[in-house]
Amino acid sequence: MRMYDLILKKRRGSALSTGEIAYLIGGVTDGSIPDPQISAFLMAVCFQGMTPEETVEFTLAMARSGEMADLSAIKAVKVDKHSTGGVGDKTTLAVAPIVAACGAAVAKMSGKGLGHTGGTVDKLASIPGFKTELLREDFIRIVNETGLCVVGQSGALAPADKKLYALRDVTGTVDSLPLIASSIMSKKLAAGADCILLDVKTGSGAFMKTAEESVELAKAMVAIGEGAGKKTAALITDMDRPLGFAVGNALEVMEAAETLKGNGPGDFYELCITLSAHMLLQAGKGTSYGECRNLAENAVASGAAFHKLCDMVTAQGGDASSLSDYAKLPRAAGVRQVPAPASGYVQAMDTAGWGTASVVLGAGRAKAGDAIDYGAGIMLRKKPGDYVNAGETVAELYTNDEKAFPDAERIALRALTVGAGKPAEKPLIYAKVDADGVEYF
Repeated sequence: MRMYDLILKKRRGSALSTGEIAYLIGGVTDGSIPDPQISAFLMAVCFQGMTPEETVEFTLAMARSGEMADLSAIKAVKVDKHSTGGVGDKTTLAVAPIVAACGAAVAKMSGKGLGHTGGTVDKLASIPGFKTELLREDFIRIVNETGLCVVGQSGALAPADKKLYALRDVTGTVDSLPLIASSIMSKKLAAGADCILLDVKTGSGAFMKTAEESVELAKAMVAIGEGAGKKTAALITDMDRPLGFAVGNALEVMEAAETLKGNGPGDFYELCITLSAHMLLQAGKGTSYGECRNLAENAVASGAAFHKLCDMVTAQGGDASSLSDYAKLPRAAGVRQVPAPASGYVQAMDTAGWGTASVVLGAGRAKAGDAIDYGAGIMLRKKPGDYVNAGETVAELYTNDEKAFPDAERIALRALTVGAGKPAEKPLIYAKVDADGVEYF
């Protein structure tokens, strides 16, 4: 078998066989196939696509290219959630404790943030003492004891995907639907959960800018998960505005904790309850969405979910008292108000722009390996639909590098639109995709 022949086959629009895919991914993993040939194949996929069956086989081969997590020692049904990335998206910090409080297990491996999208591991790392790297036996033990554990993603998971993504990033082949879907799902399948819920973002802060594009991506990922024998579903959710009010690691930890105490922003609370209910339904904790939603709401109202978060933080070496005494969390020394440029209604908040402003402040990474300022970030004081007077504070910027303020404020104001007339309210959740098809809300 020659890589040259596989490139020609894909360039002509033919599907690769299971054996050919295994040869390709094996060569990617062990380095025996040169980068120029891999890049040529990726470009051929961008033009010709992949069949659904081919995409499933391609994803499974990538998942098997490294370590496959064995979670069989975990007693409860294991359900995982993956978000395609956003600004202010701290949902795992609230959803995992809610689901665990209702009797399902969340054994989650998360990545670090890059660019304007924040990473769950970075948020948790802002909690004093919290360990995001654990031995496998400790990971399993904590899940069995508390119902949840969140750790950093092992580099041994799906190494072929890491190599392919690095090449996609420099060859203009990132925006291929089967390559995006297989990249995400290879890591989810390798992580070992029984059920997978995907939170597919749509809008200005998402990779997919329209709901239609997001539905297509969700359909591809659900097909992969179901084809691999995993109960898989996806929700299409809004990222045309930052989620909640807090953007930045320690700030988002505080907002997640407040939400579990019943004091969170309405949009963030609603999304967390909806995601939790669907995860509980997948895990068989109820017979209907309504029943599972009641379970999730009661877990917050009773305080059980907040106590689960504290249990996880303590089990992973963190100081759970910081979830109530926020002075123990990292705090930025500098703060600056962002004034509204005019009077009127907030028409729009370009989410990617606000995310970029948070990176400039130090809350995110411009490139892999950059240091994080855990106290940096943004607290929004207004959201789309709110009325503002000229000069009124729209947001507060936080950083320990005051030289970052001018650029961050300029970017934030450029991402803000104020005008006459209250804008139409956008839905928070557009659709659900599962094995039965697409349900629009």
